[in-house]
Amino acid sequence: MPAACPMPTPRYDTITLAHGGGGTLTEELIRDIFLPAFGAHSPSPHDATPFALPGQRAAFTTDSYVVQPLFFPGGDIGTLAVNGTVNDLLMAGARPVALTAGFILEEGLPLETLRRIVASMQAAAESAGVRIIAGDTKVINRSSGDGLYINTSGVGAIVTASSLAPEHIRPADRIVLTGDIARHGMAVMARRHGLTFEPPVASDCASLHAPFLELFAQGPVPHCARDLTRGGLGGALCELAAAAGVAIQIDEALAPVEKPVRAACELLGFDPLFVANEGCAVLFVAPDEVEATLAILHRHPVTARAAVIGAAGEGAGVSARTALGTVRRLAPPSGEQLPRIC
Repeated sequence: MPAACPMPTPRYDTITLAHGGGGTLTEELIRDIFLPAFGAHSPSPHDATPFALPGQRAAFTTDSYVVQPLFFPGGDIGTLAVNGTVNDLLMAGARPVALTAGFILEEGLPLETLRRIVASMQAAAESAGVRIIAGDTKVINRSSGDGLYINTSGVGAIVTASSLAPEHIRPADRIVLTGDIARHGMAVMARRHGLTFEPPVASDCASLHAPFLELFAQGPVPHCARDLTRGGLGGALCELAAAAGVAIQIDEALAPVEKPVRAACELLGFDPLFVANEGCAVLFVAPDEVEATLAILHRHPVTARAAVIGAAGEGAGVSARTALGTVRRLAPPSGEQLPRIC
C-alpha cells in the first residue's frame, strides 16, 4: 500500500466570505495577525478588555455593525450598535459609562433613514444609562457600501471584584442561559429573504444592563459571561470551552427556541444553536449560587426565562444531549453558518 500523502498546510492569502477549515476566519485573524501585533499586553480575547486607570479599573470594547437590512423586526442597525456594545462591557463585569459612534454613510442614503437610526441609538443609550459622547462621519461613493455602517466603542467601570473571563470558569460550574435562542439571526434572515411567519419572528435585540448590574451590586457574580452574538449559543460555548480548558455539556431541550424561529431555521437550513442572539447571554455560575442568580434574573423581563441548561466539567470540547437522548459534539461554526447579521 502506498504511503499516505501528507495533507498540505492550509494557506489563507485572501479573505473570503465563506471560510472553511478549523475554527472561524475571525479566530484565525485574531490568532495569526492581530494578537502578534497588538496583543503583547492584552489578556485572552474577550468581549471587552480590562485596563487600569488611576484609581479605577475599566473595560473598553469596540465593534462594527454592517447588518442588512438596516431595519428588521425588533430593531435596526442603531439599536443593535448601542445594545451590542453595552452588552459587551457588561460581559466583562463593567458598568457601561460612555460610547462613541462612527458612521460610514453611502452617498444617496436618505436623511430620513439616518434620522430614524440616530433616534433609535439615542433611545437605546438613554434606556441603558449611557451617553454617546463622541463620533465621526465619513461618506463613501454610491454603490461602495450597503447604505450605512456603524462603529461603536464603549468604556465602562469594572464593578466586580475581578473581571468576568473564561479563565475563571471552573469544572462543575452551572451554565445559565438567560433567554430563548436564535431570534435575532432568524429575524434578520427572514426579512432579508422576504419570508413571513405567524407569529412574526422578531429580534431579541436588547440591553442586559438591568439584570447584570443588579447581579454585580447584590451578587452572586458569575465566574464568566458571554453574550450570544455571531456564532450563537454553540459558537460561544465552543470558544469558552477552548479558552477555559474545560468540557461543556448542555441539554438542547432546555435551550428554548420559539416555534416561528425553529420553522425559519428549518426552512433556511440553520442549526438554532449556532444562530445569533442580541439580547441573550450565558453565565457560568458556581453550583451553590445558581438559585440566587436565577432569582435576580427572573425579576427582569429581558431575562425572565433564564434557566440552567448544562454544566462545565473536566476534559475538553462541547457536547449537547438531543431531544432523542443522543449526544452530539458541537464544533465551531464557519462559512455560511455565520451569515452577516450584525
